[in-house]
Amino acid sequence: QVQLVESGGGLVQAGGSLRLSCAASGTIFSISAMGWYRQAPGKQRELVTTITSGGSTNYAYSVKGRFTISRDNAKNTLYLQMNSLKIEDTAVYYCIADVSGSRHWGQGTQVTVSS
Repeated sequence: QVQLVESGGGLVQAGGSLRLSCAASGTIFSISAMGWYRQAPGKQRELVTTITSGGSTNYAYSVKGRFTISRDNAKNTLYLQMNSLKIEDTAVYYCIADVSGSRHWGQGTQVTVSS
């Protein structure tokens, strides 16, 4: 079994920064990719960023240059550093991991950007 638990969400002012964490646990044989989705109220869930096992990254155009995805293998933790936050970034952020062909989801963490 694979469990993903996000943390680090909260309320920040526009222009501020926030770092999300995703702790992975359980039986993980092979991870092909990890990443972050987000879903704003009344909108479809969208892919924000991904990182492969080889370290290649991709970002949605709307966050490129502001967000950075990274991982700490020793801690089995995924991170999302969010800078220059905008009101449009307000959403529930979900951690995902592709393990042996199956996609696993975290429970989500709320990010609210004010002003």
